[in-house]
Amino acid sequence: MPSIVTLTVNPTIDDTSEAELVRPVHKIRTHRGRIDPGGGGVNVARVVHRLGGDVEAIVCLGGVTGALLDELLEREGVKRSVVSISGATRMAHVVFETATGQEYRFVPEGPTLSEEEQNACFKRVEETECDYFVASGSLAPGVSEDFYPRIAEMVTKKGAKFVLDTSGLHLSRTLARNNVLLAKPSLGELGSIVGQDLHGPKAAAVAAREYVQHDGVGMLAVTLGRHGALLVTPEETHFCRPPEVKTRSASGAGDSFLAAMVLAISQGKAPEDALRLATASGAATALTPGTALCYPEDVEGLYEEIATQRIWPADAQKGGRRRSVA
Repeated sequence: MPSIVTLTVNPTIDDTSEAELVRPVHKIRTHRGRIDPGGGGVNVARVVHRLGGDVEAIVCLGGVTGALLDELLEREGVKRSVVSISGATRMAHVVFETATGQEYRFVPEGPTLSEEEQNACFKRVEETECDYFVASGSLAPGVSEDFYPRIAEMVTKKGAKFVLDTSGLHLSRTLARNNVLLAKPSLGELGSIVGQDLHGPKAAAVAAREYVQHDGVGMLAVTLGRHGALLVTPEETHFCRPPEVKTRSASGAGDSFLAAMVLAISQGKAPEDALRLATASGAATALTPGTALCYPEDVEGLYEEIATQRIWPADAQKGGRRRSVA
């Protein structure tokens, strides 16, 4: 059985290109076009596979675009378990404006999933055996608010560890079930969870630590954008600042971060090492266009540049290998 399984209910094909300048009404000529498979769990599976992990992606696919996405994953060598749906898989469009360095993202909401199709997802999850199960990404229209909580319950009853990366009610309701090993909220999402307006790493660290210690989630990996990231467990809090890189696209950086962290945890690495590898993978993804995602050689190079700091307990140490997080 695969060590890691991911679930993507609302995947995308990411169509990425460049234009000198994006202007309303005008016909915009684009170049350097590429297409990549996308969506939270899909990207997590792609990166785990590239970094040498054993992974399978459960993915809902439909229509001609669904067939194309399946083919793209086949080309990358990612194992899939396809749940067929009647609607066509969405296609997102990303345009990088060379004159300004800005990126424009146009993302459809995706096809509506019927109750029958949602039940097919549940059935596929029930049939799945793995050590770590990652549910990542937005949910398709029509999906019930208890979808991720039900998935978490199914997975943990089978003995697997459940990892979640989503937002809004789907995040807060699933965390409330107390069966999540790891969640990856942004600073804003963490603020919504704890009901506070958080500013900066210090406030995030305190809020995340209190939440982990009292509300049942195993760990929180809090992403802080250019300021870095935190990994918070009941026993310790680690901080990591990303290396300076020439950003080509931030698309998929958070998914790459999560993929590397789950892989490191599954390999029994210490929390600071998991955070270090995750940060390197997110930064390496920023070097690539569209959702090309990170490459192992870039991850390895950036990993050597990165140091982590234990900011709680107070006797903070940099680097250091101490114990496994799972």
